[in-house]
Amino acid sequence: MQTERKMRYTGGIMSGSLSILQYTVFAILLAGCQTRQSADLLVTNATIYTADSSFSTASAFVVKDGKFLAVGQADELAKQYAPDSTADLGGKPVFPGFFDPHSHFLNLGQVLYQADLVGATSYSEIIQRLKDFQQKNPEAIWLVGRGWDQNDWPKTDSPVRGFPTKAMLDAAFPNIPVALTRVDGHALLVNTKALRLAQITSGSKLAGGEVVLDNQGQPSGVLVDNAMQLVKRVIPQPDDKEKERMLLAAQKVCFSYGLTSISDAGLNQKDIELVERLQKNGKLKIRDYVMISLGLPNIDYYLKRGPFQTDRLTVRAFKLYADGALGSRGACLRKPYADRPETAGFLLLSPAELERVLTQLAGSGFQANTHCIGDSANHLILDLYGKMLKGKNDRRWRIEHAQVVSPEDVWKFNRYSVIPSVQPTHATSDMYWAGDRLGPVRVKGAYAFNDLMKQNGFIAFGSDFPVEAVNPLFGFHSATARQDAKNFPAGGYQPENAVDRKSALLAMTRWAAYANFEDSLRGSIAPGKQADFVVLDQDLMKAPAPTLRQTKVLQTWVGGERVF
Repeated sequence: MQTERKMRYTGGIMSGSLSILQYTVFAILLAGCQTRQSADLLVTNATIYTADSSFSTASAFVVKDGKFLAVGQADELAKQYAPDSTADLGGKPVFPGFFDPHSHFLNLGQVLYQADLVGATSYSEIIQRLKDFQQKNPEAIWLVGRGWDQNDWPKTDSPVRGFPTKAMLDAAFPNIPVALTRVDGHALLVNTKALRLAQITSGSKLAGGEVVLDNQGQPSGVLVDNAMQLVKRVIPQPDDKEKERMLLAAQKVCFSYGLTSISDAGLNQKDIELVERLQKNGKLKIRDYVMISLGLPNIDYYLKRGPFQTDRLTVRAFKLYADGALGSRGACLRKPYADRPETAGFLLLSPAELERVLTQLAGSGFQANTHCIGDSANHLILDLYGKMLKGKNDRRWRIEHAQVVSPEDVWKFNRYSVIPSVQPTHATSDMYWAGDRLGPVRVKGAYAFNDLMKQNGFIAFGSDFPVEAVNPLFGFHSATARQDAKNFPAGGYQPENAVDRKSALLAMTRWAAYANFEDSLRGSIAPGKQADFVVLDQDLMKAPAPTLRQTKVLQTWVGGERVF
């Protein structure tokens, strides 16, 4: 009979022959080491731009429980993980889900149910579009639309200080009130019926706004900035059920363009709570970074509650307006407009009011995100930020738009760690007339994205939709090529302020996430981050510039779930 040898131990490591039992244990342990970890999804055969700190690329990643579990090469990951499903992308490029850190999500939903006036080349075309809309919506008690831009019309269509008047609206629609928001959202064109309902006269005044008068001293039908509220307060507002329909429609549009995280630059408490409810019940899957609208009820409530963040909602910023828009000459300039020397624009809040609100925010955990278009508004807010923030910090206060910045003010973005949150398509939309407004010298300080990016080494890119198109790839093209949809002008508009493609991608992914205090959650394809990603039909890093706007989104994923 064979004698069983005893096991010898040397330095804690077993040596000698193994019994049958010990062989079995060893086999089990070895099998355990070779068992693959469960996962939900393995994506393979892709060109993955992770947008991580080293801007690395990969060919595969693994997703589990809505997060990226591992990123690397397909053969290695297949050995380690046993996924429920595998997606072979055929070599297509994959990017982190796109961000829009400055947009108007609820407004987009509302616009989808209004008359679309974008791109109309004359006042007559506006009238025809409104007639077509009314025919399709005969039950409407107000005729509401958005998107007109008198800069695209014959000058004869804008006879009063470069603006149209209500005359053509009155002739076409004498019995229904009409309210048409300008493309930038900072002017309203209305008819006489609407003026009467709002009780607006030549004597109507509102700080931070203007009722434009015609050559006879009567309301022309154009209301600028704060004066728009005189009419908006009498327009019937949608209820929560209607808003839900609008938000879901807006979500569908955003997903189709690869947006997984959007913003809403100015909501009140009721609408924020509606967004949160729709997210909790699973209807609203898109992630929303909400800026709280100013107003005493909102300030009182949210300063007491404090910032908060859920899986799909971030609420830790207030939206302030320093001035209006350049196109409607409401932007506040340090010197008068080159094409209207009688005005330099205006502030929407007084310097004292702005300082009071910013002082409150400085004592809280909230971000201040201030709309600044003109060089005077940027100058004022940068100095007020500096007074509050002192020096370098991690408060991530933002200047929204930073459209016209005096060269002597640019360094303040670095000094006070201020984030420039810009919209690249503004440059290529405005380039046809911005020089007329600003003159040849001052315009060089406008849309200076590269100069601004150099200050802190990063920048955030949004669209301001529905002011501009929703598609973030339009912004990518505008930022890198400095050209519009027609690839005009040759060589780019003020090309010295173009940014490279790597920076443009980061500005709509990881850097945008940082601007939203969401960089620990998403913005790059990395283990532990939420599995938000987009699959395109061509590689943004390599495609010829003239074809960038034709890039199609093939798939959009949020939290490991395919939503488009």
